[in-house]
Amino acid sequence: MGRSGPWSPRSAWRSPYGSNVTESNGVEVTGSANAESISLLQAMADPVRWAVLAMLAEAPRCVCKLQEQVPIAGNLLSYHLKVLREAGLVTTTRRGRWIDYALADDALARMASALPGAQSLVHSPW
Repeated sequence: MGRSGPWSPRSAWRSPYGSNVTESNGVEVTGSANAESISLLQAMADPVRWAVLAMLAEAPRCVCKLQEQVPIAGNLLSYHLKVLREAGLVTTTRRGRWIDYALADDALARMASALPGAQSLVHSPW
């Protein structure tokens, strides 16, 4: 009554990050390079993981320093760091009971090349 379109609790939910996208439209991705790029972009796209990547781009950090700078629960930070490790974007080094995190040597190049059109920009004379 007075509402336009179907309503459901899921369609009413809004992400705290300002997006209300809840499903994909069934777009099919072909080719392994595209799938790898999409997987990498998904790992980078989360605001928490993006913040961690930005901090690690400045300098390697102990997990204790990341915990101080990223205001989320420790178990949630561990999850985000795991996603970044599995994507090959960060590396770890154990130092006693602490773990130091750093960007992988090829992380910046891989992140840039995952962007659509990045290859043509890299080889452009501009």
